[in-house]
Amino acid sequence: MTNVVTYRPAPGELRYTFGGHPAVLEIEPGSLLVTSTEDCYGGAVRTVDDLPSQVCQAFNPVTGPFHVVGAEPGDTLALHFAAITPARDWGVSATFPHFGALTGTRSTAMLHPPLEERVWRYTIDTAADTVTFHARRSDHSIVMPLEPTLGTVGVAPAGGEARSTLVPDAHGGNLDTPEIHLGTTVYLGVNVPGALFALGDGHARQGQGEACGVAVETAMNVSVVVDLIKGVPTPWPRIETDYRIISIGAARPLEDAYRISQHDLVAWTAQLTGLEILDAYQVVSQAGRAAPGNVCDPLYTMHAALNKAVLAGANPYDGVHQRLRRIAEAQIKQPGKAHGN
Repeated sequence: MTNVVTYRPAPGELRYTFGGHPAVLEIEPGSLLVTSTEDCYGGAVRTVDDLPSQVCQAFNPVTGPFHVVGAEPGDTLALHFAAITPARDWGVSATFPHFGALTGTRSTAMLHPPLEERVWRYTIDTAADTVTFHARRSDHSIVMPLEPTLGTVGVAPAGGEARSTLVPDAHGGNLDTPEIHLGTTVYLGVNVPGALFALGDGHARQGQGEACGVAVETAMNVSVVVDLIKGVPTPWPRIETDYRIISIGAARPLEDAYRISQHDLVAWTAQLTGLEILDAYQVVSQAGRAAPGNVCDPLYTMHAALNKAVLAGANPYDGVHQRLRRIAEAQIKQPGKAHGN
């Protein structure tokens, strides 16, 4: 029987770095973790009058870190998301001065005035699976599909570093890709004993690129099956769905994030199929898909994806995704033993 554990963090237990904190809980591989996360504002932005610059002390809190028993550098952590459900019937987005893809920023200096700081409050209807945009300068509304994701998932980085939760990199972090949703498995290379993974930054939905820098941010209830792949390294964050494999790269400029993701996908394809590297390069060049995760964080993210049908029956990580999915389907509705607050 699968071990099920529950951890609900108190506000003071949320963290703002990967690395630098002791674990809040030990988890055995194969366990189902039931937890909750806050939005990128820590719940402080609740109305259109709550300007983040005035009500937020810090941004992008995560729940954790969690120590995975037996995890060592050189292993791979596998996280299968069995549930990502909004914990509120509303979410918020915003524009900020000097932040976003279509404005001057600290590193892209411009003489034109900064954007206005403005907040939008969205209505979330989990029964109808919808998110509703409400314009601030008219009575216009648009109903869009609810597509819950987590923007931030990562492990402690190597070398004793503590990295801001706002930063994406090889350890994961603020990836801000809409690909981390229900039914996906995320693979992260382990850098420290126990892995020390954490997660947060719930998005009710997000466009590719997260152009303004902020998704429809909301708190989430999350269930994730945690497993460990011993002796198998993973150099950059990877995602597996029922139909695709995805490699994520993070860097500036954006073309370097693109190159990292493509390079990792080519190497992964070669390893899965036994193809020589330039043959694998050809396969990815003709069958791959690419999209931005974010183009506004301290490092940008790109993902490179390949349909698994192209892999001629190859089985990534020896079928971990399928096995964890079966565990999730069998256990997700069963109550767990409570830990923490």
